[in-house]
Amino acid sequence: MTDKLEIEVGQVFSTPTKTLTDAHFLFFSGLTGDNHPIHYDVEYAKSTKFGAPLAHGLLLAGMTALGGSDASFQIDGLVFVEQGSRFLKPAKIGDTIHTTLTVEKIWHEGKRQYVRFATAMLNQAGETVLEGFHVYQIIPRG
Repeated sequence: MTDKLEIEVGQVFSTPTKTLTDAHFLFFSGLTGDNHPIHYDVEYAKSTKFGAPLAHGLLLAGMTALGGSDASFQIDGLVFVEQGSRFLKPAKIGDTIHTTLTVEKIWHEGKRQYVRFATAMLNQAGETVLEGFHVYQIIPRG
């Protein structure tokens, strides 16, 4: 961790790739109580236009966490204050995903400073599954 936040507009951070398994879906379902059969029931999911169980949207959004990226070893002093996501393609068991977080904007509101990241989750084919944003307040050390 650094004593000073050293980021600039255009800087890109990435998460490692992760292959989705039914364990991810079941764990998230158990944690949140979201047990819709589209997420775990293979026969039910086969009867839908998707043909297979889909990842929970909030599971995917959670996997865009800046702390799960290489930024967690490079920057310090951020407090998560806002997030938004659009889901563009389904993510299914067996898909391999990763997220990029690009610094879009750094600004002040009074004495507070903020940074906004554009988020993009891509699958193994390079297709964008999710796009969105995160906003963090920058907290000075000391």
